[in-house]
Amino acid sequence: MFNKGQLSGLMKQAQQMQDNLKRVQDELGQIEVEGQSGAGLVKVTMTCKYGVKRVNIDPSLVAEDRDMLEDLVAAAFNDAVRKAEATSQEKMGAATAGMPLPPGMKLPF
Repeated sequence: MFNKGQLSGLMKQAQQMQDNLKRVQDELGQIEVEGQSGAGLVKVTMTCKYGVKRVNIDPSLVAEDRDMLEDLVAAAFNDAVRKAEATSQEKMGAATAGMPLPPGMKLPF
């Protein structure tokens, strides 16, 4: 069982973790990642909250095969999403470092 002091300390830690998670989530909306495909011929810039900011298509592709261009755009989006997810996990892990969470518990709840 927890004594009153331990419970108070745990509640304080939980509030601090919640504040950290909110701060990190706000930060993730500002952090941009760039996904690429076709050796950089297609680039997609998005936030770690999946808001697309820019799509850059090399002019040489505009005259090329439309199907290939569409595939490259899709691949660049997928690359950007993977990078956003990795950045999000890294930031969230740092925000919860040191908290005594049960094994397998994922955040946010």
